Amino acid sequence: MEQLKKTLSSYVTMTVLLIIYATALAAATFVEKAYGTLPAKALIYYSPAFFLLQFLLAVNFVLIMIRRRLYRSGRWGLLILHASFIVILAGALTSHLTGKEGVLHLREGEKSSLITAQTNRGQSVDRLPFEVELVRFTLRRYPGSGSPSSYESDLRIHVDGAAREAQVYMNSVLDVKGYRFFQASYDADERGTILSVNSDVAGRRITYAGYALLLAGCILCLVSGNGRIRTLYRQVRASRLFILLLLAAPAADAGAQAMSEAVRGLRIAPQHAELFGSLPVQAANGRIVPVNTFSSEVLRKVHREIRFADMDPDRFLLSVLAWPEMWMHVPVIGVGSREVERHFGLASDPCAYVEVFDSNGAYRLQEKLEEAYRKMPGERTAFDKELIRFDERINVFHRLLGGELIRLFPATGDPDGKWYAPGGGEEPASPDSAFIAATFAGYLAEVRAAAGSQNWEKADERLRQIKAWQYAHNNIPEMTAGKIELELKYNRMDVFRRCRIGYLSLGGLLLMCSFALIWKEKKWLKWSIRLLGIAVLIVFHYQMLGMGMRWKIGGHAPWSNSYETMVYAAWATVFAGLLFVRRSPVTFALATVFAGVILFVSGLSWMDPQINQLVPVLKSPWLMFHVAVIMSAYGFFGISFLIGLASLGIMSAAPKQYAGPLKELSLISEISLLTGLLLMATGTFMGAVWANESWGRYWGWDPKETWALITVIVYVLVTHLHLMKKQYSLWLFNLCSVCAFASVLMTYFGVNYFLSGMHSYGQSDPAFAVRPVLYAAGAVILLLAFFARKGKQLK
Repeated sequence: MEQLKKTLSSYVTMTVLLIIYATALAAATFVEKAYGTLPAKALIYYSPAFFLLQFLLAVNFVLIMIRRRLYRSGRWGLLILHASFIVILAGALTSHLTGKEGVLHLREGEKSSLITAQTNRGQSVDRLPFEVELVRFTLRRYPGSGSPSSYESDLRIHVDGAAREAQVYMNSVLDVKGYRFFQASYDADERGTILSVNSDVAGRRITYAGYALLLAGCILCLVSGNGRIRTLYRQVRASRLFILLLLAAPAADAGAQAMSEAVRGLRIAPQHAELFGSLPVQAANGRIVPVNTFSSEVLRKVHREIRFADMDPDRFLLSVLAWPEMWMHVPVIGVGSREVERHFGLASDPCAYVEVFDSNGAYRLQEKLEEAYRKMPGERTAFDKELIRFDERINVFHRLLGGELIRLFPATGDPDGKWYAPGGGEEPASPDSAFIAATFAGYLAEVRAAAGSQNWEKADERLRQIKAWQYAHNNIPEMTAGKIELELKYNRMDVFRRCRIGYLSLGGLLLMCSFALIWKEKKWLKWSIRLLGIAVLIVFHYQMLGMGMRWKIGGHAPWSNSYETMVYAAWATVFAGLLFVRRSPVTFALATVFAGVILFVSGLSWMDPQINQLVPVLKSPWLMFHVAVIMSAYGFFGISFLIGLASLGIMSAAPKQYAGPLKELSLISEISLLTGLLLMATGTFMGAVWANESWGRYWGWDPKETWALITVIVYVLVTHLHLMKKQYSLWLFNLCSVCAFASVLMTYFGVNYFLSGMHSYGQSDPAFAVRPVLYAAGAVILLLAFFARKGKQLK
């Protein structure tokens, strides 16, 4: 018995249990991908073995607390933080055993008290202690777009012999006798609603109490004088060790293929192109943007680049609209796949529009496309996916040639705020129809004439007439000249590209100056480092300005998709580095370089920087806090990743000579890891609160949720390595801090691209081109770990 107690209370047992737990969670996400949600829950999440595993983790902590007498140490932050996870697990168990969850489907005028629940054994029906009647369902859309902005259910609740009115909409919950109603979906004809129903009073209270304890524990761990973070921080001494990292910036693309002679001869005055770019236009998502924004998005979509040869996006768009017949023969449409290019015998990548049609005018992709679309999404090959994306680019260019994409003209009096494209065939039957048809055709005629004479006065006047008409007939109150001008200024500033250059160049110089100090200390080098630090701070504030402008333009916090969250992660990384700048300039330099790398990745062609409207579920204040805290955690994890790489590099060369600096770097890395872990845990459970307030359950084992939890567990393992005295070494700690970052990449990228789930808001085209880079990076890390093994003796 005593031996069992000793085993259950050991740190080695804790480590083994956590590894098994994380492995089981990861396996469950792939089971769900292959076989569906119900088998994953039956085999893993709700299995007796999984419940036993969680029970053993709770027992392990309690026994460790008793055996080590942690309750006498005065480290209340540590105790409360760990106890919070036991309370959260207890809340989850209570929810599982006593909670009810189902769906209520109602048509307008219908009332019911029956909810349908989906279980492992099939569907079951439960009866509510009251009746719910749907009075009216309302779907609100973004102006000029089919995208839902909000959906609302006006209800009449028949309870205790009385009736009362109530309304449910996304992020607004109705609570009746312990039953909570959430707006989940709606019928295709927009006359019926689907409500998620949840009854879990006891489980919710226990779980929320656990979340409160978690937050309190995190705060105490950060501010407590005897906490590990403050203890480590005191051990960090001023250091003159700096590490040189050789950074190879990728060379700029040489540009698109040479245009045909006819297109090359077209000359559009830059001043006129700028005036054209300032026109308001309605994007596909209904948002009113400057033509400059629209043209950039179209060029990026079609050509997969931000310029076409020496043409900026505005001149490209205007040229295509004015001379569509010529542009059909210009290689401008990005293929994106060698296999697709070879299969259809295309001359190059990019290819010309005419190449995808045979001599009879038939679409050459049609047969293979139909085969691809007949397959289930999970069964499509890489060729199928690339072909579908190629077809999308062709369709965009086709609609551009016909003038169907550029919606320049407000539909007078339209309640939905719709705008019309001159070539779309949707002009309203009104006195404005003649103006819309004649004005744009006349304007393009003036453009063609001015390209020859280089007298742009008449074309400029036509543009001014169009702009005046737009503002006179504007049917969207949110569109103002000031907002359009702000977005134009944002586009011209190109904030994040400049920040990327600034972070990479300044970070590289910081590292080189620091490296020079190793051999000879010079006063001018110290001042150079200080001046470079000030320059980084300027770039940091410039990035803040760009994020603020994006917030103002979009009307919501700028971290609602993949691109925006990466921009925020870069900012958070530099912010995290600034916290260590006085104690360790090398950490600040590494954070700066890493921020530049993040911004470089965000600028790749498969990342979409478009400012989008929010889907209804994201219209919650919890989004802002949840994403901001999570991405801040990623910044701290990224710093530890780079410190780990640098430390392994030093161990490969001369571990004994630099034993002192290696220990100092590891201390800073552990501080960064612990800070990131506290933020990650807090942000993850903030997301659980958001989920509970939005759709009625705080944890549903969605792959994104699961991998966020896996990331927490992985970093718990890394930050607790020091407790295993026999196994611990600086080599092991730094190697684990590097490898642990793979869980961050999987949570952020992998779930979106390789798994399925509800968290698809931030998806862009899959980054298949990144896979070889990841494999190569893994191989480099393994080699580095092998050559650094001589540092195993360092504790």
